[in-house]
Amino acid sequence: MLTRKQHELLMFIHERIKETGVSPSFDEMKEALDLASKSGIHRLITALEERGFLRRLPHRARALEVVRLPEEATAGSRSRTPFKPQVVETARPASPANDIRELPVLGRIAAGTPIDAIQHERDRVQVPETLLGAGEHFVLEVQGDSMINAGILDGDQVIIRRANTANSGEIVVALVGEEATLKRLRKRGASIALEAANPAYETRIFGPDQVQVQGRLVGLIRRYH
Repeated sequence: MLTRKQHELLMFIHERIKETGVSPSFDEMKEALDLASKSGIHRLITALEERGFLRRLPHRARALEVVRLPEEATAGSRSRTPFKPQVVETARPASPANDIRELPVLGRIAAGTPIDAIQHERDRVQVPETLLGAGEHFVLEVQGDSMINAGILDGDQVIIRRANTANSGEIVVALVGEEATLKRLRKRGASIALEAANPAYETRIFGPDQVQVQGRLVGLIRRYH
């Protein structure tokens, strides 16, 4: 059984090797996991080696090989959507506890045609710490259906870790001009593609200076009435 950080690092290395053919650098892994130092990455890699998920290739720089993936990852690899939302059911209010953090709800985000950019705080929600990890987080309400094949529905609230960079394949809040949207980011040479997870919507291509990453998706909240 892997810890959340071990699983997150393993899948990040797997996706990077699949996309580029080489494993990510320690700096890239540190940034992707929002860790303060490379020593944390060394510990995670050592733990993954000991459990038989990773292997270091000798005499080669940046040489990591993914030996195997967790069963749940291989079972869910039918499409190009490595993100599987961690859903928090909120039919009943969360009880106060030390492992709960209050996050601001900053408005709506389009999963369809972009709408106005992130607004000011209008509410607060309680979110389990296990979904968050390090960094600053906020919540946005999803409007639209362009990410339904990634498990993100109209009316869901997405939990976003604030960041200004993202790796290819991650679902992000992207600011295009003065409009914000929730899409999967793909790096295509010098261009950036914002992909929907619904075949009814086209992929939009932009120059690198046209897209500003506002944050990366880490989970979502779904209300059951």
